[in-house]
Amino acid sequence: MNKKYVYLFQEGKASMRDLLGGKGANLAEMTQIGLPVPPGFTITTEACNEYYNNGEKFPEGIWEQVWPALAEVEKVSDKLFGDKKNPLLVSVRSGAKFSMPGMMDTVLNLGLNDDTVEALTANTQNERFAWDCYRRFIQMFGDVVLEVEHYNFEQILETAKEKQGVRYDSELSAESLKWMVSEYKKKIERKTGAPFPMDPREQLKQAVIAVFRSWNNDRANVYRKINNIPHDIGTAVNVQSMVFGNMGSDSGTGVAFTRNPSTGESVLYGEYLMNAQGEDVVAGIRTPNPIATLAQENPEIYQQFVDISKRLEAHYRDMQDIEFTIERGKLYMLQTRNGKRTASAAIRVAVELFHEGVITKEEAVMRIEPDQLDHLLHRRMDTDAKLQVVAKGLPASPGAASGRIVLSAEEAERLGNLGEKVILVRTETTPDDIRGILAAQGILTSRGGMTSHAAVVSRHMGKPAVCGCDALKIDYTQGLVAIDGAEYPQGTIMSIDGATGRVIKGEVSMVDPELSEGFKEFLSWADEISRLKVMANADSPTEAKNARDFGAVGIGLTRTEHMFMDPERIPIVQEMILAQTLEERENALAKLLPMQEEDFYGILKAMQGFPVTIRLLDPPLHEFLPHSEELVVEITKLRMSKDNPDALQAKESLLRKVRALSELNPMLGHRGCRLGVSFPEITVMQARAIFQASARLVKEGYDIHPEVMIPLVMGKEEFLMMRKLVDDTAAEVMKEQNVQIQYHVGTMIEVPRAALLADEIGKVADFFSFGTNDLTQMTMGLSRDDAQGKFLPTYLDKNLLKTDPFVVLDRDGVGKLINIGVNLGRNANSNLGLGICGEHGGEPNSVEFCHIVGLDYVSCSPFRVPIARLAAAQAAIGTGNLGQK
Repeated sequence: MNKKYVYLFQEGKASMRDLLGGKGANLAEMTQIGLPVPPGFTITTEACNEYYNNGEKFPEGIWEQVWPALAEVEKVSDKLFGDKKNPLLVSVRSGAKFSMPGMMDTVLNLGLNDDTVEALTANTQNERFAWDCYRRFIQMFGDVVLEVEHYNFEQILETAKEKQGVRYDSELSAESLKWMVSEYKKKIERKTGAPFPMDPREQLKQAVIAVFRSWNNDRANVYRKINNIPHDIGTAVNVQSMVFGNMGSDSGTGVAFTRNPSTGESVLYGEYLMNAQGEDVVAGIRTPNPIATLAQENPEIYQQFVDISKRLEAHYRDMQDIEFTIERGKLYMLQTRNGKRTASAAIRVAVELFHEGVITKEEAVMRIEPDQLDHLLHRRMDTDAKLQVVAKGLPASPGAASGRIVLSAEEAERLGNLGEKVILVRTETTPDDIRGILAAQGILTSRGGMTSHAAVVSRHMGKPAVCGCDALKIDYTQGLVAIDGAEYPQGTIMSIDGATGRVIKGEVSMVDPELSEGFKEFLSWADEISRLKVMANADSPTEAKNARDFGAVGIGLTRTEHMFMDPERIPIVQEMILAQTLEERENALAKLLPMQEEDFYGILKAMQGFPVTIRLLDPPLHEFLPHSEELVVEITKLRMSKDNPDALQAKESLLRKVRALSELNPMLGHRGCRLGVSFPEITVMQARAIFQASARLVKEGYDIHPEVMIPLVMGKEEFLMMRKLVDDTAAEVMKEQNVQIQYHVGTMIEVPRAALLADEIGKVADFFSFGTNDLTQMTMGLSRDDAQGKFLPTYLDKNLLKTDPFVVLDRDGVGKLINIGVNLGRNANSNLGLGICGEHGGEPNSVEFCHIVGLDYVSCSPFRVPIARLAAAQAAIGTGNLGQK
């Protein structure tokens, strides 16, 4: 029996997203609950995958299922596909399991040809409407299916408007539209070498192929990478009877959200256009009207839409994004899906739905993507800043940004890759601009509304956007933007405020965000649910305070070498490194001791009540010295000038030391605990600074919990040697200060051998912290600095690696070592504390892995703490292991 590839809408339901895609499943669900949905059918995602598996050939038997399904649509609509008297026209749309707005292809009005356009004219008594549909169909089919570039048709359209002397497409006469159709067909034949296909069945076959093919277009691939959508799930194809919003003043089309997607406010939010088709609204070709205006224009339709919107939100138990069409006064629902929204809106909606009794706390927590929280931490414009506002548009996506204006996505991508901050300025964006949007700090368009492509994609990406700023006059040929007669060439620094729609000349000072009470409440639910604790990596009291404000329950990593990099300290550090005797080195260390003590005092005080894990000096010593190339240049200049022999002698001595300390592979060289083995006095100085700071705080009444972390151990012997130095120093300080300090000594597991010998090390350590950055480098034989900028992208493009292992923890290799280390360590010491402190500690997929293998905590940068808190809760919900801290 042949596999079923085609489902009528009445045969599907919402739970069939894997097979029918999100759009198809929701069309089926709306049909099942009795909403006014134009009839149609869905070709499954399995058909798409088999199309690719078969070398881009349709699976056998698919059309034997399509034609009977089309006959059912004909029966319900009382029209015949390709009929010369009463033709059925259809839309052909993509629809993957996960929403990918605008990334794949759509064809509307399919089934029109030179005969059916005359029938459509006769049946509607509207010649202009029929030929407008025909020219739209040829333009869309030519672009999407026949791959004749869009600008070819735009040139003809602009010529037609100039000839007739009109501004808008909707003002073109039937005669102008007929001329355009003729010119479109000529252009297609010249570009493709074949006439435009007149057979509706052939049109449908080619359109389905085009939608399948669009699954692998560049913008869709980029979007999936950005949003971690699998590449192998395929897209469904939805074939649906056309309804027309461009039949006259009693017809229209629109997009609406059941709640405000920027703020989350529980009000109907959207836009519509009368006498228009759907792409007119989202493409920004015409600036639409707010949905509230429909209440005055057509109260009956508006109330019907409000009722359906409430019904859909109640049915799906989430905010909905709805597409609708009004045809001759009758409302039709074309799509519903969970609406994309800003992070702040997402949290507000989740919190309010919980308080409304619609969803549970666990469901609310699962509604937010952890990486979305990063968008909440965007900066906003300083209210005290003096602003030179030059224009104003629609506040399409909140946040603020400054950068050099660029007029093409390609230039935005190029400059973005070079580290430049840019604002992408376009008449309107299209899905092809996805790479430029990703690279830009913000988006500014002269056309389009709150549901245009630029607005929707920017909100989803958390980027500020100002749309529909009609004061902008963009001259792409001259490379400049004109506003009220003033010209701003490409490269001019501008700022945009996506919360107010303001466009400002120059760079504007920004301030850090303030977290809402709803956000704090939401994260408190996450903390109730999660088992993993979330700590932060912080090297200063300011960072420690930020971490605490973001909900960190301790510091999982303080890098002491960052403190040594202070310009005032570098000469003393170099004095220590260049010392020829133990006495000289100890003299330099004595100068560093009070500085280190103050560092630790500030951080421990800021985090009182919580543990602070301080890693002893980790990098190789040559990192604190000048580069040899710089010294050679300075020495050459001194030799040529002959003015300062003493300076020359000092520089030559320094160069000899730099060369003596240089290593072929410093990451595997003389660093970490190996420095302490060679120079125990360095370890003693740092330990004394930690415990003297701790003693002061204990005397002042603070509840402090210092934890000393020894880096880069290979086995138990090294650890014991270093631990003895720390314990002996702690005992001396406590005796000198007559205080008791509760502390722990542990190690960073970042060498594969240490993970394999974790049972031995675990017997003598108080905690392990997996340093996943170095552990990844050593396990995979990859230098992060070299691989990421050179060959690693090729490995990702060729699918040799699913993700960048320095961004997402490699579960198969590095993860297996962590799992071994956890099991061996915990079996040897049931009280052993376990965590990670690499960059992976704030990445949701990696946090989930840490939960699964049974770590006690993750540690990440302060601004990633909220993300890790949410990811930890979602991991607990996903495994059913809740709140057992």
